Amino acid sequence: MTDDFVRLGHRPAPVNDLKDHPDIKGFSLDENLSASGLLEKYATIGFQASHLARALEIIKAMRRENATIFFTFTGNMVSSGLRELIVHLVKNNYIDVLVTNAGGVEEDVMKCFKPFKLGSFHAQGKLLFDESIHRIGNIFVPTDRYAELDKFLSPLLDDVFSKQKKVTPLELLKVVGARLDNDESILSWAARNDIPVFCPGIQDGSFGQLFYFRSHSDKEFVVDIAREAKAITDIALNADSTGAVILGGGIAKHFTLLNNILRDGLDYAVFINTGEEFDGSDSGARPDEAVSWAKVSTKALTVKVHCDATIAFPLLAVSWAEWERSR
Repeated sequence: MTDDFVRLGHRPAPVNDLKDHPDIKGFSLDENLSASGLLEKYATIGFQASHLARALEIIKAMRRENATIFFTFTGNMVSSGLRELIVHLVKNNYIDVLVTNAGGVEEDVMKCFKPFKLGSFHAQGKLLFDESIHRIGNIFVPTDRYAELDKFLSPLLDDVFSKQKKVTPLELLKVVGARLDNDESILSWAARNDIPVFCPGIQDGSFGQLFYFRSHSDKEFVVDIAREAKAITDIALNADSTGAVILGGGIAKHFTLLNNILRDGLDYAVFINTGEEFDGSDSGARPDEAVSWAKVSTKALTVKVHCDATIAFPLLAVSWAEWERSR
């Protein structure tokens, strides 16, 4: 084999000395372990358990070093019960910046009025349609939730655009969070704690439909995405160091990574998703691919946890919060 073949990763370089490698070891069920204690044991189990334990250590490093932390999540994280965990992070200022998609903000608003319901992955689409129920995996969302959303947003948009004709999604979502003023809302706690919420692609959902309807009656209103990009990039550029905890993929993940390029990438990165890199998607790409784009620093501490975030993140979040309380 040529050196180039080895260098390109087709064959691992030989390892002759493993003395610095921990032994693979589980734990006894007789031990009375806390959540963080359990995650510490994960470190030597192997496979994704070890990656999840590494994720906690990287988050601790971010917090100890006062890194500016971008917390990024897809809308389905808010559809699920992870919303309550995200609220805790925002309420307690564990993170500095939120980045999500249209579903992430809209479903946070909807849940302030009515809950979503546990359903089934196997429910038939036609039967649900006939009953006016939408399905997100095994989560059911009756269409009246969207009626509540429109009832709340329409007068709010009227108010906002009567005062100024050009707003960024960032500015708009701060108004939404303040107007909601709900203790169970991600947006409300972000507004209260002055944590910016970025939503690239805000038009890809109910907001977009309301923007469409508004465009017929108000030709002057503008949702300014250029200033939105400047705002998030300025945060990255002015930070001493940056880190990201990224649940899922999509536009929210890429927007976070992209806007750290001008500072030569994130210094810390934790990815949790089930996507694979082999179709070339950014959603499934590991941190090492982002290094090649300068989205993650060549010296960064990184990990990707290949796992459904609804399984991995609750354990990580409980351990994170337990560690924060002990600091």
